[in-house]
Amino acid sequence: MGKVAVAVIVSLWVISLSILVNHIVPEPYMDEIFHIPQAQQYCIGNFRSWDPMITTPPGLYYLSLVHVASLFPGMSLVQAASSFSEICTTAILRSVNGVLAVLCSILVYEIITLLRPTLSEGKATICAVVLALYPLHWFFTFLYYTDVASLTAVLAMYLACLKKSYWLSAVLGALAVVIRQTNIVWMLFVACTGVINITLVHPRDNVEVNDIDTAIRKSNQSTSNDDVKSGSNLRQRKFSNSPGAAKHSMPSASLVSTNHSSGLLDEVKVIFLALWHMKWELLVSFSPFLMVFVAFLAFIRWNGSVVLGAKEAHTVSPHFAQIMYFGLVSALAVAPLHCSKGQVVDLFQSFWKRRPISFFQVFVAVIAGFFSVHSFSIAHPYLIADNRHYPFYLWRKVINAHWSMKYLLVPLYVYSWFSIFRTLGKVQRKIWVLAFFLATAAVLVPAPLIEFRYYTIPFYFIILHSHINDYQSWLLMGLLYLAINVFTMTIFLFRPFHWDHEPGIQRFIW
Repeated sequence: MGKVAVAVIVSLWVISLSILVNHIVPEPYMDEIFHIPQAQQYCIGNFRSWDPMITTPPGLYYLSLVHVASLFPGMSLVQAASSFSEICTTAILRSVNGVLAVLCSILVYEIITLLRPTLSEGKATICAVVLALYPLHWFFTFLYYTDVASLTAVLAMYLACLKKSYWLSAVLGALAVVIRQTNIVWMLFVACTGVINITLVHPRDNVEVNDIDTAIRKSNQSTSNDDVKSGSNLRQRKFSNSPGAAKHSMPSASLVSTNHSSGLLDEVKVIFLALWHMKWELLVSFSPFLMVFVAFLAFIRWNGSVVLGAKEAHTVSPHFAQIMYFGLVSALAVAPLHCSKGQVVDLFQSFWKRRPISFFQVFVAVIAGFFSVHSFSIAHPYLIADNRHYPFYLWRKVINAHWSMKYLLVPLYVYSWFSIFRTLGKVQRKIWVLAFFLATAAVLVPAPLIEFRYYTIPFYFIILHSHINDYQSWLLMGLLYLAINVFTMTIFLFRPFHWDHEPGIQRFIW
């Protein structure tokens, strides 16, 4: 067992299904009609060519050049190709995502074992394999889309940050942004988690922890000493001067969140105090992230927009309902946890213990949910006109089935988010959960189009930090993902259809 086993298992289905997909769908389909010709232009050295319909940067095409270059010597030796450009076929370009999917599963395994060092190797292997089956990630493994490369780069960036390799993490963050520009948000989130880990878990720079505790007690007399996570276990030592002190520690979730009763304001105060005393060291450590962010801002100023092409169809819009859809989709993707009787009871008990403030929070969340779906629910022209996507049918048959339906779904949206917050709050600090929510909102709310594949990266952050310990839940999730994957791939491959107004074969896709 271990990462080798994960790589082998994932490779088995990647290779076999890639052969099947390329046999039945040999020509570029959907967004591939833009991406594959563009990559082929790069293969012939025409780097000035650019399709105005492509909205994302050329990161995937550069990765494809590396992949093709690695194959060229062998294929040239067996006379399978006489030139570099001949290798840039649809099948070879699709195989880039197959390789990245295997790499992504290894990264997931590494992150799981780093966040949960007490987890057995066998269980970590099962978790990584199940997450490799996540439908919105799994399906696009076999097509030439940016999603798999985007997720892989973000997870590699996060893993490097967890290992305190901040310069490498920033470089991988730059790669993630070059693949998909919205990853700038996840780069900033990862940088924030690095700062949180340093300031709250391993504070240093000759400042007594008692000083921080004293500042918190003065602001909140009702908060006991034990409420400050950096208190009791660190009270007998001073902050270390050495930047390497934190580098040799493992940022496990148990360390990151050893006490969950401290308030959000307490954590913010601790962070700001530590930031002040460690400002120069943190500036040096995290300056690469700052440089990438500044470069991104310069790009936006030069380009005039976040997207590269088709700007009129991808204008930034306040789509607050999108965050609601994501919460429900993510909760359903982890249905054995969020839809269980135990979770409902646990959530209700937590509300009851914190009444009346918890009931007020629920009331505010419900009002915000109604307001979001009423005033900020967008029906993008692509959504209502393209019946090849599953969201088209969910919009028509569920959300827009009746004028009242979008309001009736609000309680489910609210429950989903509170369940997610409850799960994350058991193993993460409140400031981490808040940072994650803000990052998710920053990515999804400006997107006018409902695309479930946009949910993949935030979902992975949720599931990686939701400590599901029983085999039964992982088994049920695996079976759920497998059933969805079999259904969607069967429909995609064996249930094509035709449009009257356009020639060619059409297929159902996420």
